[in-house]
Formats: sequence, C-alpha cells, structure tokens
Amino acid sequence: MTASGSDVERLAKDLARTRRQIAGAAAAALVERRPAGCVPVGVRVPVAEAVSPDDQRAECRAAPAGGDSSRRASANIVVMTDESTSLTLPDDAPSAAELLMAVRSGDIDLLARLLSENPDLAKTRFERRGGTRTALHVVTDWPGYFPNGPHIVTLLIEAGADPNAATTPAPAETPLHWAASSDDVDVAAALIDGGAALETPGGSIGTPLDNAVGYSCWHVARLLVTRGARVEKLWHAGALGMLDRLDELLAHDTSPEQISQGFWHACAAGQRRAAERLLTAGADLNWEPDYAHGTALDAAAGLGTQRENVLEWLRAIGAHSAERAE
Repeated sequence: MTASGSDVERLAKDLARTRRQIAGAAAAALVERRPAGCVPVGVRVPVAEAVSPDDQRAECRAAPAGGDSSRRASANIVVMTDESTSLTLPDDAPSAAELLMAVRSGDIDLLARLLSENPDLAKTRFERRGGTRTALHVVTDWPGYFPNGPHIVTLLIEAGADPNAATTPAPAETPLHWAASSDDVDVAAALIDGGAALETPGGSIGTPLDNAVGYSCWHVARLLVTRGARVEKLWHAGALGMLDRLDELLAHDTSPEQISQGFWHACAAGQRRAAERLLTAGADLNWEPDYAHGTALDAAAGLGTQRENVLEWLRAIGAHSAERAE
C-alpha cells in the first residue's frame, strides 16, 4: 500500500485506525520492496576483521531536516505476521522531517507533542538512500552527544520505540551499537535502562562491546561490562585492564596472534599493567594488525574517541590553542 504527497501525513496520523483495516489484507500490503544492497548514510562501514581502526569508522552525518516539497514522497505500511504494523517514511516526508529535527535538536517539548499526536512515529522506520533506521538511531548517530540525548532516548522508548531495532541493510546495527561507536556513555546508559540488549551481534565490528573497544570508546566499553556484557576475548580484557580476567583467558589455548592483538589494544587503551602481562606472555612488541596502521607504540599515542570528539567540537566552534604559531 503506497501513498504519495499529502497522503503521507494522513497515513502517519491515522495509522492506529488503519491497522485494523489493513490487518485483513496482509498480502496486499506487502508491496514496493526497497532495493537491496544499498548502504544507507548512517550505517557504519563493515570490516572484514574482528576489530576495526578508528580511521575505518564511517562518519555518519545527519540528513537535512527538510526536503523538496514538490517531490513526491512515498510511505510503506507493512503488516507483520503478529498483526503489528510497521510504517516506513522517507526522511523528507513532513512528519518524518519534523520528528527527526526534534530528535537532533533535543527539543523535548516538540518531540513529546509529536509523539502524543501520533505515538506510532516512535516505531516508524525512516528511509534514506535505500536503507532504514529508527529515531533511536538518529539520536545515537555519529558524532553523538546531541542535546538532551539521554532524555530523548527515554522519551522515545516510553512511547514505544524498540531499543533493539536494527538498521537495514547489513550491517544490522542497533542504537546501542551506534552509541558504542561514538562513546556517548550517557545515551548508552539510557538505552540499556530502556531494554537494549548487550550481546547483539552483527555490528560493523560485532557486538556493542566489540564496537566500543574497536573504536576506542573506553567509557561505553566499561559501562557495557559493568552492566553485564561478557569479556571473552584477550583484546577486550587487555583494553579494559582486567588483569584477573586476562590471566583466566591466557590459561586457555591462545595463539601468538591473539596475545599480540591483546597487547596492541592494551597499549591503545593506556593499560600498562595489562600490556606488560601480555608482553610477558609472548606478545610481539612491534606487531601490526591488518585492520589498523602502526605498532603498539603508534596506537598508544591515540587519544580515544571521546577526547577526539571534544577536540573536533572545540575546533568547530572556533577554539584556538595557546601554542598556535604567530
């Protein structure tokens, strides 16, 4: 079932009423499949290895709040087998643009009003460039730290947003995957409080913890472990400085490659004791991963995603260093 132009607004606002009508015509509603294989803006680039360097992170930018009002927009209503209904709107559909603008700007009053008028917008998927994501993905998108982010997350989840909804197409990442890739720890905590799963696989690196450690997001990585995420890899334990867990993992069969990888990530995270333990266990001092540039010495010079984010923000608003050249 497809609507165009001004019908998009009517579809969005009347979704609750039309649910019963279209439930009896499920087969007819499954129309206009979107083309597969098109990676949307807002989906981070997948990598082949278990860990990805920071320079492989896709910098996901927000879509324009508006659009060409003369362009014909379409909305898809899909009836699921459990008789729930999922609405997909283009980013530039009027209702979508207004909601996404409220999410990005942290306008709590506007968002609350929009959700009160049409609660189904909390569950709506927003389409751009052949892929879809939810409003929770928008508030966790790169570079993170949107105004009132934690409150926006809570408001959306209370209105019915699914904290475990995944982007389409692959990599199928949840909002927690995205928060774990920008080190927005407050938003990550709000997602977990709202029911986000800690061990969902399939992200650009793997689980949310894989993403957090792989993208040098140390604050979210520690939060995930504190909330119950499993630490089952040497490079996790090394990067988090978990010495007892490191010894437990080293007691099992581990390859020289795994030990060197753990050492490299321990150095990247500034975990000297963990790095010393892994070096004693046989790590190659000058090992270089094939998913990043440089040795452990180069990795140790990194600042981590959260500090880099602050530096980028300061430069963007015109801050200058006292050390700048005359």
